[in-house]
Amino acid sequence: MPPHKPTSFDIAQLAGVSQPTVSRALRGSPSVSEQTRKRIEAIAQQLNYKVDKNASSLRTQRSNTLALLFFEDPTPDETGINPFFLSMLASITRTAARRNHDLLISFQQLSANWHVDYEDSRKADGIILLGYGDYELYRPKLEQLVEQGTHFVRWGLAGGQDEMGTTIGCDNLDGGRLAAEHLITHGRKNIAFLGDASEHSPEFRDRYLGAKKALTAAGVSTSKDLQVNAINTEQSGYDAAQQLIASGVKFDAIFAASDLIAIGAIRAVEEAGFSIPSDVAVIGFDDIPAASLAHPPLTTVQQDYRLAGEVLVDTLLKLIEGRSAEGKTLPAKLIVRKSCGAH
Repeated sequence: MPPHKPTSFDIAQLAGVSQPTVSRALRGSPSVSEQTRKRIEAIAQQLNYKVDKNASSLRTQRSNTLALLFFEDPTPDETGINPFFLSMLASITRTAARRNHDLLISFQQLSANWHVDYEDSRKADGIILLGYGDYELYRPKLEQLVEQGTHFVRWGLAGGQDEMGTTIGCDNLDGGRLAAEHLITHGRKNIAFLGDASEHSPEFRDRYLGAKKALTAAGVSTSKDLQVNAINTEQSGYDAAQQLIASGVKFDAIFAASDLIAIGAIRAVEEAGFSIPSDVAVIGFDDIPAASLAHPPLTTVQQDYRLAGEVLVDTLLKLIEGRSAEGKTLPAKLIVRKSCGAH
């Protein structure tokens, strides 16, 4: 134990690394390896070393705060937050804390100037965006963020022509393929898709295109009558399924663009006298907590919200630190439950 108040230079000497490496490790920078970071943290704890956040902020001209902005979605419980993003919140919060950053959480609305209100006013060093509503209305906001050089990362469609800014997202095309191939394997021949498949909802569109490609490869019908638009709510799923039933088109399976749409569709299908899964198999997308509690439990394509939260935070910190950071597509995984007729 040094006779004076311990400093980062003392830690560096004991750890056998440079003082800047100690600083980066203690603020949770991904540029420091996990092994080195743990060694430095252990020495800091042994010396009872405390990071002076005020001094660090003055040196770096940073607030050590990240802003997490949710798009306000219509939800029946009045939270206004997509349940999938609520699942992601815990991972984002934990990762930010491990990286020694505070998290400022707020809603974003298309009518508000959230896009200029955070980094410019030094409330936060960068922004994480979750959700967007109609992408065609949302895109101009993203274009302004890019133009003014704001550090931001968002959850959405990564790697495509529609990508705006640094984007982390699920492999929606492959997720659609997984759902369709599973239904085909279990003998379903008339598979309906519930969800907007246009440029207004690029993630839903890719889920539809992935499923359509698998159906075409298997020689299964992809009639336009089997696609009904729906937004990400239970009520919209219910209404879309009612429209599908009223049209008289023959269907024996539903692939819904989200779990909320699927849960609403199940209610409409059962009210119409069909049995799930014997008459109609149903698959959703997201794997929100309600999916496993649905009746019957919902087969779904899982987006890894834990990994998503970690990647969102680490990517944003790279951008803030001026390092190279690219968008990333995370794998999708099929979670099989009773609603599709398989075990």
